[in-house]
Parts: sequence; structure tokens; C-alpha cells
Amino acid sequence: MDLRKLKKLIDLVQKSGIAELEITEGEERVRIARGGAVSVTPLATGAAPAAVPTDAAAAATSEGAPEGHIVKSPMVGTFYRAPSPDAKPFVEVGGTVKAGETICVLEAMKLMNEIEADASGTVKAILVENGQPVEYGQALFIIG
Repeated sequence: MDLRKLKKLIDLVQKSGIAELEITEGEERVRIARGGAVSVTPLATGAAPAAVPTDAAAAATSEGAPEGHIVKSPMVGTFYRAPSPDAKPFVEVGGTVKAGETICVLEAMKLMNEIEADASGTVKAILVENGQPVEYGQALFIIG
């Protein structure tokens, strides 16, 4: 999807007051939710789920999303915002974190790996949805 279109969609969500917008265009699906969550996912035609391309997430952060330090995934795995399904998330948009504080969990090969903030500040955006597969180096959070 064209980054100009993506920026326009983000602006539309912010100005209109709607909580969430999801659009499918060709083989790509875009879901924008208030609070900074943006995902661009190619529709999977095979058996493996497709993840957000790292460069697309980085481009999305530079085009209309908050600026700040980007926390990237140190491994391939499944992203979880909380330690268990019924627990509250480690961090929320607008919350403050300190360097070394656990901000999410990545499941890789049936092991739960706690991911720590590598900078202190305020969580400006969470770029991945709960339960979504992530790639090595993919942007997860923006901390300002």
C-alpha cells in the first residue's frame, strides 16, 4: 500500500474519532486502531501467516506516527503484550517505562522470552497487535 494512502488513513482515524479502521486492497490488509496500533499485512495465500515487513513498519513510523526511539524485535516469534491471556498488558500507550523494564513477551519455540525496554521514556505507539507473528528487527514500540 502506498505510504501516502496509509498516512491519509491514519489522519482519517485521528480526525473522525472512530476507534478502528480495516481496509483490504488487493493482497494487502491495513488495520488502524486508535492508540497507535498500525499493521499492514499481505494476505497469506499459503499455510504460513504473513508478518508485517520490517521496512513497512519503519516507514509507517516515519510517516505520521510519533517520533522517538524504536524498540525492535530481537528475534522471530509471536508477540504478546501481557504475561498471560487474563493479565493486564505490561505497557500501554501513554505509560512510562524505564530502561530494563519488561514491555512484552515473544514466544519462540515454545519459550516465552521477556523483552525489555532499551530506553526510558513514554510509550508513544505499540506497532504490533497481540498474538501477531514478528520478524527479527521488526519495530515493536516507539518510546519518546
